[in-house]
Amino acid sequence: MEPWFTWALLAAVFSALTTILAKVGLRGVDSDFGTLIRTAVILVLLLPFVILANKWRNPLTLPVSALGYLALSGAATGASWVCYFRALQLGQAAKVATVDKFSLVLIAILAVTLLGERPTVREWAGVALMASGVIILSLKS
Repeated sequence: MEPWFTWALLAAVFSALTTILAKVGLRGVDSDFGTLIRTAVILVLLLPFVILANKWRNPLTLPVSALGYLALSGAATGASWVCYFRALQLGQAAKVATVDKFSLVLIAILAVTLLGERPTVREWAGVALMASGVIILSLKS
């Protein structure tokens, strides 16, 4: 198994736990405030990890373009979390998480158009199946 796959699989497991734990934690809590708490916990956990792993460096020594893209990525992450927590507070966890994963379809399209990646026919078939799942879930029963 490729190393990236192991990390991606772990990310999926933690993402699933995030959804379930957040859904329970949001009972009686404003979703925006819940997002703030989640973000603070991430900062408190990551900062010592980066320092203890000797990975800290002065952010101002990074290329300006890297800082810009990372800042934009952080802003997109924050917007995603605010929307995700609001949806999670209002809807069923399984449905919200599935629609959220429509991002996989959008990532494939953006990776082709912006990064020049070229998925295979098999990979496009998988993307189409994911898109179909989101469409099926969004239809009223």
